[in-house]
Amino acid sequence: MLKENTLKRKLREGKTVYGLFCSIPAPVIVEMIGCAEYDFVIIDTEHVLVNPETLENMIRAAEAAQITPLVRVADALPGTILRALDSGAQGIVVPHVESREQAEQIVRSSRYYPLGTRSLNSGRPGAFGKNDLVLYLERANAEIMVVPMIESRAGVERITDILDVPGIDMVLEGAADLSQSYGRPWDTRGELVKTALQSVQAAALSRGVPYCAIPRAAEDMDEWFEKGVRAYVLGDERGIAFRALRHQLGTMRDKEQQRKEKGERL
Repeated sequence: MLKENTLKRKLREGKTVYGLFCSIPAPVIVEMIGCAEYDFVIIDTEHVLVNPETLENMIRAAEAAQITPLVRVADALPGTILRALDSGAQGIVVPHVESREQAEQIVRSSRYYPLGTRSLNSGRPGAFGKNDLVLYLERANAEIMVVPMIESRAGVERITDILDVPGIDMVLEGAADLSQSYGRPWDTRGELVKTALQSVQAAALSRGVPYCAIPRAAEDMDEWFEKGVRAYVLGDERGIAFRALRHQLGTMRDKEQQRKEKGERL
């Protein structure tokens, strides 16, 4: 059932918000992210195989944990967007947006008349028809977020056209694929990519569209904050879990080595 989009409200209020990509298709992971007090989660269906029932349950877990669920869809096709929203997502994140025409289609596919052409449905977001469906349509148009990802040179070069499209609620960087489009794969903190991202952020700032950064080092966070950025994705839960597991094992192995060295000295 559609609830208030607290992420959208916090952005409107100028608060700093933090999110994570969720790449493990399990509702309990979403619940953990919510209990860890992140503001939003981006459930990834672009790079991850998530069946529709699991996606719906991951969104339910986000609702239970009081965290805003966004879904990164695999493509910008209306049917793909429709299924994510009908599952209860409070917003869609669309990868590889590169033109005004594409951005316009995404907005149309995400909103009901008179703002778009999203197919009517009285499923779980509309409480299965329990409440006034016309009022639900109005609320959905107000609460659902549309978030394009800028992940290519073409997207950077056309960023003003993309952000001039009415109905864009936030723009998310995609430094990894962006680095590849500039011929510098994984040089996500290099000057070429950094300059491109800064131009996207400047365009967003001038149009009043929140820019969401993905800081890859502490100093990145400082730089973005000074530029007025208040939305951050702090990586994905797989990477965080992997580093925590490695750190835990490394700590224990270090202690074991210290004990051995101490014994050899005695």
